Amino acid sequence: MKILVTGAGGFIASHLVESLVEQGHEVRSFVRYNSSNSWGWLEDSPCRDMVEILAGDVRDYDLVRVAVAGCQQVFHLAALIGIPYSYVSPLAYLRTNVEGTYNILQAARECGVERVVHTSTSEIYGTAQYVPIDEAHPVNPQSPYAASKSGADQLALSYYRSFDLPVTVVRPFNTYGPRQSARAIIPTVMAQILEGKRKISLGNLTPTRDLTFVSDTVSGFLAATASQQTIGETVNLGTGSEISMGNLVAKIAHILECPVEIVTEAQRLRPAKSEVERLLSNPLKMQSLTGWSAQVSLEEGLRRTAAWMRERKSLYKSDIYNV
Repeated sequence: MKILVTGAGGFIASHLVESLVEQGHEVRSFVRYNSSNSWGWLEDSPCRDMVEILAGDVRDYDLVRVAVAGCQQVFHLAALIGIPYSYVSPLAYLRTNVEGTYNILQAARECGVERVVHTSTSEIYGTAQYVPIDEAHPVNPQSPYAASKSGADQLALSYYRSFDLPVTVVRPFNTYGPRQSARAIIPTVMAQILEGKRKISLGNLTPTRDLTFVSDTVSGFLAATASQQTIGETVNLGTGSEISMGNLVAKIAHILECPVEIVTEAQRLRPAKSEVERLLSNPLKMQSLTGWSAQVSLEEGLRRTAAWMRERKSLYKSDIYNV
């Protein structure tokens, strides 16, 4: 097939692009325009020369329409995702995550796209009201980022209900692995340790998260689009297990064979009412519809991530707080 991936230079999307190329698809990669003509993580990808690169902005409908034209499937991953920065510039998140999603949906509708996979986030659930969290759990966004993603999800589903656009909403829980940005806790901790620091600067250590290795998240995207049963549905991608941030740091320190002391920095703390204290997925719907389940254990995923970061620690600025 000819497939469009938006946000293709990013963490998850670049891995997805590579998997699609390996499967033999013709991939058009939509990356954010910049004056240095950087393609993000696709710059050094082994499939760099096997994909069509289109640079632009998902907020620009005219170019989005060009990107979508001629494609049979669209994987929409382009978004602003940093939660702390959403406190600084909420409007940017609305414009990118909601208006950008509208542009993709409308262009897909006009171009007769056969399948749209829209990327959600477990953050829209807010702190778990019950666990494990299934797709029927109330939506309770606690940050401008989560609110913008919730709006985008509902817009995507409305296009299925109103216009019969074949949409699937894929809701990953916390994905980690090679290429993750420095704003996330795992690369933050690993980068500081690999730079020789023994006092690690972090925020709140009590929240729990369901951590999914990036290869499992990518296989979930592929499984969702391969099934007709997921059209018009929202599906969780998670492992069904959780770990506190404090215990996660201890596990990373053990893997890297380096004892650490944790220092809490006020700037790394979310506002109290915005902190999501617990996220634990119920992935049974996805398993029942597609047969998908996560395969990589947390221990194995952390070891793979650490090995990758050892080779590329210069890419991360461990001495600053990455918003």
